[in-house]
This record gives sequence, structure tokens and C-alpha cells, in this order.
Amino acid sequence: MFKYLCFSFTLLFAIQVHAADTLARIKERKTIVIAHREASVPISYLSEDSKPIGYAMDICSKVVERIKRDLKQPQITLSYLLVNSSNRISAIQDASADLECGTTANTAERRKQVAFSIPYFFAATRFLTKADSNIKNWSDLTQRRVAIVRGSTANSLLRQLTQLKFSEIKLIEVSNSRAGLELLQEGQADAVVAEELILAGLRASTEVTSQWKIQGDNIGIEAQTIMFAKDDPALKTLIDKEIAKLINEGELAKLYEKWFMQALPTSGLNYALPMSFLLRDSLRFPSDKVFN
Repeated sequence: MFKYLCFSFTLLFAIQVHAADTLARIKERKTIVIAHREASVPISYLSEDSKPIGYAMDICSKVVERIKRDLKQPQITLSYLLVNSSNRISAIQDASADLECGTTANTAERRKQVAFSIPYFFAATRFLTKADSNIKNWSDLTQRRVAIVRGSTANSLLRQLTQLKFSEIKLIEVSNSRAGLELLQEGQADAVVAEELILAGLRASTEVTSQWKIQGDNIGIEAQTIMFAKDDPALKTLIDKEIAKLINEGELAKLYEKWFMQALPTSGLNYALPMSFLLRDSLRFPSDKVFN
């Protein structure tokens, strides 16, 4: 009986130590490492002086302050790690970074490897067209010239749309979204299909932004969140509580307004992208539960 109790206590202790691993590591080294992206404007990108900035970075800075308070370690310093789509997950798994603050989507496949917070953005694919065009939704693309980036996720999504007679679309594959915009401006394409955030950036870069409009129902919706180590309930609880606090106090909405509805601090461009219905609705009942 005594051996059994000792074994149980040891097992419980081991589980607790593992569960608190990230916070314990932060407390021990007195540093929080934030993984970020280079050019995911305006969510996570580099300023002109190479400082990580953006919507997600502002949210993560609030989480960092929460961690400092909870650990009673105000002297903890902040360090940054630049990651990309290829190494962002491994950076969390091998503890090179404690949090990833970027545009990583919470998906079922990724949840097998890492954990995610309450979402702060919902990415979706739509299309950009002339503001005075009668192209309003996906079915209107039939018999139209549609520019899309070769090999992109948007390309795959477009081919899966059941309401489209895909064989009747004149698809123009381009190397990048900027090339698609040029075709649209020159009248050689009727629409450009891409992620909504990319389209907002393209529109913001034009001389007369009012000439262009983002249209179409959202497809390929993905919840973007803070990414961190799997099986770390203490860290997850802390992060989710802070994001819920930001939501409930209206701070997250203010941060959204700052980065999506005002001129950006580096380029001066205004994405003029109102908060989506999905994000607005999720703020009413903050949850990490997603549909993919």
C-alpha cells in the first residue's frame, strides 16, 4: 500500500511538473521568447527598424504582462524569434519559443502537435473586384476572368466551390497577388481571389481605394490564435483568461481598430477592414472551440 501511494504521488508530481513546464522555464531563465512573423501585415510583421509589431504582437504583450504578474517576476525580459510557415510549430515544440504570435490557424491536425488560445482573428478567402461591378458573390464569377495565385490555398478552395461552374471560369494563374491586382487594374481580369487580408492590403496600396471592393461570402475560414506548447493547462488557462479579459473590457476591439481601421505606423496604409461577423460574434462568448 505504501509503495502504491509513493508511486501515485511520484506520478502526480511528474504530471504537475510537466504541466507547468513553460511557466517554470520562463521563471527560471527570466525570459519570455515570442515567435513572430516577418511580413504578416498588419498582424505580425517587422517595422522599418526591424522591431516586431502588429495586432497579434500587441495582444501577446498583454499576455506577457499577465505572465509577469502571475509569476511575480516583473524583471522578466522579452526576447523575439523570427519564424516562418515551415519552422513555427517546431519552434514551439522544441521550446525555442514560448508563444507564437502570428497568423497560425487552429486546425485539428495542428492540435495534435501544439495548443491554441481563444482566437483573435478569422481568416477567410474572398475576391477583389471593381466597386461598380455587378460581381457580388461567387456564382457571379461564371464566365469571368479570375486571377489567382498559382498553388495557393485560395486556388484549391475556388476549385471546391459547389455553386461555381468552374469549367466556365477563365482562370488566370499568377505568381503573386500583386500581379493579380495589376491584371485587375489593367482590365485584363474581373476579380482577384485571395485571403481577405491580402486583398485588403492590395486595395490599400491603390491610388483610389474606393474604386475597389472586397466581395463574396467567406470561404476557407480559419481561426488565428496564439500558439504554445501542447499539454500545458496552466499556461493555457493564463493565456485564455487574459484574452477573455481583453475581450470583455473592449481592449481587443480597440486593438483591432488600431491595426485594421487606421493608418499603419510603417507604410501609412489603411486596410479599412471592418471586424468580420465571425469575430464580432465570437467576442460575445469567448471560446477556443473552432470548427476545423
